[in-house]
Amino acid sequence: MGWKMELNTDFSQRVLVHTDELDWQASPSAGVERRMLDRIGGEVARATSIVRFAPGHSFSAHTHGGGEEFLVLEGVFQDEHGDYPAGSYVRNPPTTRHTPGSDGGCTIFVKLWQFEPDDRNQFSKAVTDGLGPDAQGVERAELHRDARETVSYFEIAPEAELSHDAPGGIELLVLAGSLSEGEDVLREGSWLRLPEGIALEARAGAEGAKLWMKTGHLRFVAAPDV
Repeated sequence: MGWKMELNTDFSQRVLVHTDELDWQASPSAGVERRMLDRIGGEVARATSIVRFAPGHSFSAHTHGGGEEFLVLEGVFQDEHGDYPAGSYVRNPPTTRHTPGSDGGCTIFVKLWQFEPDDRNQFSKAVTDGLGPDAQGVERAELHRDARETVSYFEIAPEAELSHDAPGGIELLVLAGSLSEGEDVLREGSWLRLPEGIALEARAGAEGAKLWMKTGHLRFVAAPDV
């Protein structure tokens, strides 16, 4: 039997990870490293990670049995379907196949095995598509919505407040700037997961903040059946 991991698997608890404090760990593909945020399983896993491709490196071709969504943080991600620069949000549902890599190197935030099994909605878009006012000092673009979850991109003005309370929990990644939440200061690369029943009450720092957020999905947690 191969290795298995359980990392941050208590979805009833608040979790905060400053990803820049994590070591990069090797993957099965040379030149591809990752920082693991949550994980249930081995190489095939329900997982949330930051993944870094060195220039000219790739993963072998594979089919996504449980789907994949990712956000390009730096560089240009590439596969057979196109080139995706920083700020691209991509959903590859179950049954899709590709060979991911990057000629110049890239870093992505990726979530695996977290789709509805019948989801076939494959698309990519810039996170700023449709960005518009959402609340005082807050702009939002809706990236995806279905019966299970809502995925959004936010730009928050300096010192503006962001309040959010969603059934099914909240998960966010700070992309730029900073955000105060409780007694913690979240900076670029900070990942926060709040369980159902805990509202997000945050304030942007002096430089404002940009962030990716998903809500509703923590009601649907299952490891891949392998």
